[in-house]
Amino acid sequence: MARFAAIGLDHRHIYDLTEGLLAAGAECVGYDPVTTDGRVLAGFRKRFPRVPAVFRQRLLDDPSIDFVVIAAKPSDRAALSIRAMRAGKDVLCDKPGVTTAEQLAAVRAAVRETGRVWSICVGRVASPSIQAALSVVRSGELGRLVQMVNLAPHRLNRALRPGWFFDKPAYGGIINDIGVHAIDTFLAFAGTETAEIVSATVGAFGTEPPGFEDFAELVLQTPSVRGYCRMDWFTPDGLPTWGDGRLFLVGTEGTLELRKNLDIEGRPGTDHMFIANKSGTRHVDCSTLAVTYYRDFLAKTLPQEPVFAMCALALDAQARATRYSAEVRP
Repeated sequence: MARFAAIGLDHRHIYDLTEGLLAAGAECVGYDPVTTDGRVLAGFRKRFPRVPAVFRQRLLDDPSIDFVVIAAKPSDRAALSIRAMRAGKDVLCDKPGVTTAEQLAAVRAAVRETGRVWSICVGRVASPSIQAALSVVRSGELGRLVQMVNLAPHRLNRALRPGWFFDKPAYGGIINDIGVHAIDTFLAFAGTETAEIVSATVGAFGTEPPGFEDFAELVLQTPSVRGYCRMDWFTPDGLPTWGDGRLFLVGTEGTLELRKNLDIEGRPGTDHMFIANKSGTRHVDCSTLAVTYYRDFLAKTLPQEPVFAMCALALDAQARATRYSAEVRP
């Protein structure tokens, strides 16, 4: 049984990562209690009461620990990943894994140097409905894929956010932070590790503190597929989930829509897929479909280069992005 430790308990994603690994058959043998957010630490202890607190260096020095899972402050994740890999451990990291191009280069070098695995858990790999949609596209049912539209609204939940959440050097900008999900999804559907950035924009429309990036748009393309991505922090409080994530695919012989988190005023639950083609229309409940990401990570069957590719594209798009003026009002 693979043994792992949780290090960097600064974001609540650490709960999902740990739960996914436990469900895949791994054993969590310790967590580092050092955190920038005591609420995350308290939540981890509540969810995993049998996992002991062990300070970071002891965990990294323990040769019986195979890998670490990291959800530290984003700007700290690269250095912590490198430290873990040089200690002989694979790494499963929360997104974004890096916040600068220099960090990405350093992680690449550490992977080459150590031969360890560095993986980032993004939305696609843990989403039953996206996995189902990929199968539909690859089957040819939609014909040749022409366009993807990815809408990714998020709820701010200000009261739950630590100070670093609003500090751009700490999170790397909105496209690098939450746009990396959409970039990874586009690359997967387009079947490529490269794409052209047609346009990228970010906006700060009044969310406190001033300058916090709360909206972004991104257009990507390959020689055959276009993709539009929108991400924001404007999910209204009345919506019964953190965001109405939606994915639209247009093919030459059919269309597909995912309602990943809810079907407004419709069917209960998550992971709804709607398909229209020459034969008719259908709804598919994908919520009970298994995802294999955590098992694949444990089996070391995940390719490394696509992880680097999505990070590089996210950093490039963030760096190129033009900025909407928050002073412009209709």
